[in-house]
Amino acid sequence: MSAFAERCGIHDAARDASLQRVGRLVQAQGLELVRFAWCDVHGVQRGKTLVAAAVERALREGIGMVSTLMLKDTSDRTAFKVFEPGGTASLPGFGFANNLLLLADPDSFRQLPWADATGWMRAQPFFEDGTPVELDTRRVLQRALARLAAAGYTLKCGLEVEFHIYRIDGAQPQDDPMLAAWPGPPPSVRLVHPGYNLLSEAWYDLAEEPLRIVQHTAQALGLPLLSLEIELGPSQVEAVFDATDALAAADNMVLFRNAVKMALRRAGYHATFMCRPPFPNIMSSGWHLHQSLLDAATGRNVFRRESPEQGTDASHAGHTLSPVGEQFLAGLLQHARGMTVFCTPTANGYGRFRPNALAPQSVLWGRDNRGAMLRVIGGCGDEATRIENRIGEPAANPYLYLASQVYAGLDGIARQLKAPPATGAPYGGAGESLPTSLGEALAALRSDSVLCDAFGAGFIDYFTRIKQSEQQRFDAAEDRDDFERREYFSRI
Repeated sequence: MSAFAERCGIHDAARDASLQRVGRLVQAQGLELVRFAWCDVHGVQRGKTLVAAAVERALREGIGMVSTLMLKDTSDRTAFKVFEPGGTASLPGFGFANNLLLLADPDSFRQLPWADATGWMRAQPFFEDGTPVELDTRRVLQRALARLAAAGYTLKCGLEVEFHIYRIDGAQPQDDPMLAAWPGPPPSVRLVHPGYNLLSEAWYDLAEEPLRIVQHTAQALGLPLLSLEIELGPSQVEAVFDATDALAAADNMVLFRNAVKMALRRAGYHATFMCRPPFPNIMSSGWHLHQSLLDAATGRNVFRRESPEQGTDASHAGHTLSPVGEQFLAGLLQHARGMTVFCTPTANGYGRFRPNALAPQSVLWGRDNRGAMLRVIGGCGDEATRIENRIGEPAANPYLYLASQVYAGLDGIARQLKAPPATGAPYGGAGESLPTSLGEALAALRSDSVLCDAFGAGFIDYFTRIKQSEQQRFDAAEDRDDFERREYFSRI
């Protein structure tokens, strides 16, 4: 009988050669354990850790995973009644906490720099009959990129990720069994730099120890890290990555976010990608996504134009962007409210959308304007011409964030939409407002028929059900600050 990976249609000669290479590496490097990691709907890695002798079989036959892991909200509660009749009627293949099988990609193999004798591989879930689980968010992006490829394009993305690093302080409430809860208490922490001195070299020196851990971890994993920077808020930092293709960018974000949290924790630090940590004097963290379309055949940046469109000035998109670039920009604007929940998926993240905070408030674009939702960067003849989306929070699931850009931009291209003039006053009250809560953002997604059709009704129902569970518990919380401390600060 053929191996499960073959029945799934993903195993061929190339994968077999890669599998054999991993086996040799595991043996040569004396690895004892290998983690098979999968990204859940919230962008958090889960998975199983195998002893070295079990790795080859798992690469061929898969490793079991309870299906409810795909149905969890941010508290780890199952959002569907899996043991009640009809509880998973909208989820074909799910029910009664049945099994899924994880198949890892041997090409993704890495040795973890912070864990002794431990390897790692990225995995995706399949049903036991060999069909892929289409609700898997990495597969959602793969489908979006396939549609983009059918139109003749690829997507190139660069990441700027703000986050906070704290020093863990003394005895931890998380360690006290008498305080265990669901979710548990947050860690007790101290600052690594006092903030309010942007890009201060002195503050960087204060934070050098944890930032060195971030650097070494990212580089050891082969991530295209370019810089580490001191951000404005207390204990806030930023990591900037070179541009890659979209799927690699999303994979890199998932790996980076989860890896640095684990590496820093071992060294006595707590990293959080929560947008607004639970302290009175903080600055919100954003995830700024730089994107451009490339011609799939030539690799040319199709956003670039050689000379301004006749009769335009810098306030016109056609002064900087090609017709395709303007259409993509207009598509992002057209679907901004609908895409917001994919870019800012936590109840906490909506506190970021406020005036003069280097974060957007309204559906506007600007020419090199950091207050606008979309910032157009570059100029005529510049191969680096791109659109920066500033709507995202660092807790976003990267696969869903990028898929929303693809579908919105493609609709703009298909309908040849025109962009309005650029804003010169991003906080001046012009433009449609972005959603101000998770609930409003979910409603905006539901009302965007283009995005709902693109993602598919089944996925939209699944995703909104999980996020509604989070929103309902947030609304019902007697102490919302405590809810955010436990649900986001401890875990994200």
